[in-house]
Amino acid sequence: MILPNLKDAKVRTNKEVAIKTNEYYIDSELEKIGKGKKYFVKTYGCQMNEHDSENIKAILEDMNFIETDTMENADIILLNTCAIRENAHNKVFGMVGRMKHLKSNKPDLITGICGCMAQEEAIVEEIMQKYKWLDIVFGTHNIHRLPQLLKEVVEKQKQEIEVFSIEGEILENIPVKRDNKYKAWINIMYGCDKFCTYCIVPYTRGKQRSRMPEFILNEVKELVKDGYKEVTLLGQNVNAYGKDLGISYDMANLLEDVAQTKIERIRFVTSHPWDFTDEMIEVIKTYPNIMPYIHLPLQSGSDRILKLMGRRYTKESYLSLYNKLKKALPYSSITTDIIVGFPGETEEDFKETLDVVKSCQYDSAFTFIFSPRIGTPAAKMEDKILLEEKEKRLHELNELVNMYAKKANDTYVGKIVPVLIEGVSEKSSDIMMGYTDTMKLVNVKGAEEFVGQIVNVKITDAKTWSLDGELVS
Repeated sequence: MILPNLKDAKVRTNKEVAIKTNEYYIDSELEKIGKGKKYFVKTYGCQMNEHDSENIKAILEDMNFIETDTMENADIILLNTCAIRENAHNKVFGMVGRMKHLKSNKPDLITGICGCMAQEEAIVEEIMQKYKWLDIVFGTHNIHRLPQLLKEVVEKQKQEIEVFSIEGEILENIPVKRDNKYKAWINIMYGCDKFCTYCIVPYTRGKQRSRMPEFILNEVKELVKDGYKEVTLLGQNVNAYGKDLGISYDMANLLEDVAQTKIERIRFVTSHPWDFTDEMIEVIKTYPNIMPYIHLPLQSGSDRILKLMGRRYTKESYLSLYNKLKKALPYSSITTDIIVGFPGETEEDFKETLDVVKSCQYDSAFTFIFSPRIGTPAAKMEDKILLEEKEKRLHELNELVNMYAKKANDTYVGKIVPVLIEGVSEKSSDIMMGYTDTMKLVNVKGAEEFVGQIVNVKITDAKTWSLDGELVS
């Protein structure tokens, strides 16, 4: 049993990051575990969690498990979790209650929690005290060891907890079962060293460490061969890619090299304003297959609150970068993240955030009430703001965000835009859905034969969060 330790997880050294290509293995004994059995994986959180689940699914299928889309039919249930906000915790433990009920009727059912929540000391302590019937707990650093952990659970019939609180390594050649046939996630780096005061990610994901460019580019080239249309380059702070490699190669270089593979669409998330360089902007401007969509988290428009958050930029520098992007990429859509009710936020601080939103008029924004994470500095800050006041501010912010989102979408009406058709709409079988180059959701009448193709669509109507259109021959 290896338990998480937040103090250890915070450690950062100059030790060189190990790159390992042979850590994952499946032998004949491990292959037998899943024969005739089904698995169910539910994912919470960010795109990196989604991609981790693609790895988990591939590993389970290497063990001969077969995927099922219902918990009731599963022989193993894994919840791949997020630790960013309290709401995610509550959802996970609500699902854990359902799992207990299923396990009471099916004693051989294997149940487990993995991902970022598993990296938290308090969560694992709670699991050990209240959820002793959970079979397996593992974190973000040892997904590749899932086969060995499952073998231990099957043979010993007791709770298996293995969570490493380490700086982390780079593990290559982990299998992946991609959820989409046309769009793919690619990790370009792991971890984060920014230590924003509210954020648990540096503790759950380890230190900032970049994959070598040749591994990334080979992965993109394989996707091109397999007919993929779009890749999204993933990292907690992709703009910092390469800073830890010890070579003269950064995110601008990587974007250019990925663009030259001829993959039709390239996206990247998430960006930190601090590391967004002029060279990156120039590369995005130069290559048409790098999509004109940028997620640029603001978090707050108040310099005082930004300093308390440890964000290391000012309102002025953020707006300067925003305006630079819009000047170089006038067609681009820019989205953001904003936290309201951070400890000590005054009405004046909040109004400054609204001022930035009015200035930038974002295409959309992910908005949240501050959620304290145990172990982070912000969790210890005095918070005198009433929940009622926080909810009022969130509502006011969302009203503004929604207005500008609709305003941005209205500009598309009558235009012809490229859309990657991804599938059939949930609302109607004769409506297809897909995304523009600027990441706008489009519903369009058309046949399923267009799924997986980038087609021209004339926008006929705009809603706050989506567009309607018709195919252009």
